[in-house]
Amino acid sequence: MRLQYTQRFERAYVSLEADEAARVAKALHLLASDIRHPGLRVKKVQGTRDIWEARASQSLRFTFEIHKDLFILRNVGPHDKVLSIDGGGKIPRNGRSKSGHPWEK
Repeated sequence: MRLQYTQRFERAYVSLEADEAARVAKALHLLASDIRHPGLRVKKVQGTRDIWEARASQSLRFTFEIHKDLFILRNVGPHDKVLSIDGGGKIPRNGRSKSGHPWEK
């Protein structure tokens, strides 16, 4: 599966501490290779139709949507903050993933 991120996800990711960013990068690699990996604990965000959440650590979560072979990463950060304000972000018009981030290796 391919990963694509929103502007909101990118802003939240770069604001993480280095150890948190490393945990998120590892979780994103797991997501891309096996969405059912037990460490991710993937589940639908309550009250939404097509937004999913996964965990990068006990307190860190990220949200995403699934579109065919593409995961659109919406937000990342502390559990309560991510789930309370996740409204997504703007998806790049060209529909391509940006490069240069650790999860796109």
